[in-house]
Amino acid sequence: MQTRRKFIQIVPVAGAALLAGREVLAQAKPADALDPKSPQATGLKYVEKSTEAGKKCNNCQLYQGKAADAWGGCPLFAGKKVAGEGWCSAWVKKA
Repeated sequence: MQTRRKFIQIVPVAGAALLAGREVLAQAKPADALDPKSPQATGLKYVEKSTEAGKKCNNCQLYQGKAADAWGGCPLFAGKKVAGEGWCSAWVKKA
């Protein structure tokens, strides 16, 4: 009886921990993230955290992700993902 009671107490806690871990992984930097030190990134002054007021990758016309996505594609950096909170000198306001 004691083990069943423990099991019933542990299951909700374990489920919550799994959901929290999943959220952290979803926001983690992907393996195919653009390296800000790469020649193309430095040429376009790419940064992973924008300091430009109201200008972020996730509100740029070139961003290939949803505005809420932490990471998304960009045709300027083929095969790489840029940070939704990032910015580069090619930024164009989404229409």
